[in-house]
Amino acid sequence: MGLLDKLRQELIDIIEWVDDSRHTLAWRFPRYQNEIKNGAQLIVRPGQVAVFVHRGQIADAFEPGNYTLTTDNLPILSTLQGWKYGFNSPFRSEVYFVSTRQITDLKWGTPNPIMLRDADFGPVRLRAFGTYSMKASDPKALLKELIGTDSSFEADEITELMRSIIITAFADLLGKSKVAALDLAANYKDFSEQLRTAVIERVDDEYGLDVPQLNIVNISLPEEVEKALDTRSSMGVIGDMNKYQQYQMGTAMLEAAKNPSGGGAAEGMGMGMGFAMANRMAQGAGMAGTASPPPPPMNAWHVAVNGQTHGPFDDQQVVSGIQRGEITRTTHVWTAALGGWTQAGQVPQLAGYFAAATSPPPPPPG
Repeated sequence: MGLLDKLRQELIDIIEWVDDSRHTLAWRFPRYQNEIKNGAQLIVRPGQVAVFVHRGQIADAFEPGNYTLTTDNLPILSTLQGWKYGFNSPFRSEVYFVSTRQITDLKWGTPNPIMLRDADFGPVRLRAFGTYSMKASDPKALLKELIGTDSSFEADEITELMRSIIITAFADLLGKSKVAALDLAANYKDFSEQLRTAVIERVDDEYGLDVPQLNIVNISLPEEVEKALDTRSSMGVIGDMNKYQQYQMGTAMLEAAKNPSGGGAAEGMGMGMGFAMANRMAQGAGMAGTASPPPPPMNAWHVAVNGQTHGPFDDQQVVSGIQRGEITRTTHVWTAALGGWTQAGQVPQLAGYFAAATSPPPPPPG
């Protein structure tokens, strides 16, 4: 420091902190050899507290205002310095400005899932995240426990500690609440306030900090569990699964009928779906009247379509399949009476239906 700067400090002594940052908790006033003269001006702005520290011992603290430093307003420091009749020469003391305004937009979250026992799902893993604000409530405790001799103390230096405290309190809160995972969303507001209270109990007395706001934004289950819940919800919306499957089969048959270019594969798929749908509808009708399925027809027909067996069908269902063109002469059918797979056109009781299905209509009148 040059001679001119030293003389300027000797003539004008103003101690103040113009805080341009948003995340600084404490700042030490830079002073040449920490010397402060009698009658120096101390300016403490709103949202600040000035704390004097003499040789490692915390002395007087000043709330917002403009002060002329004398023995009268420095009682603790006067005792430490041994001033009985006031002081005239400069004295050495460190001055820390502590911010008492809220530091907002701070975030917390669970780095690892919290394992809990849920009434609906059994053991589950939950994740959560949220926001909080923080400010100094006891500047002296903050200086003693966290700041020490740092010339500047930022909120980032304590956020990791705050996250750990919040997550520990959150795990305890969930474990004691016994609220089902599906009901957690309805309790975010109450949980947020209970969590804030638990965190304040830890940081207020120990670190001189306050948490004016703490919010739980989301509590989530693992992705695979959420997918399973979505599937379960979808099934609940569908309702009667048999009716839904019948609807799907009918829709697929209509789509196959609209695609004549599909050829034999499309015809085989449509015929197979038709048989399956008829079978399911018959089973559904039987289930509606009794708890046990009806016995198969005496002359039960089985039909081979694309290498798969469909049935059993009664005589009327097979005749309907022939009339719709789903069963052709070359379609293989089987019954116990036949003893083996036989082309439908070679079965005597079915051959007549093919002739009726393929005979041309009468000619138009001349």
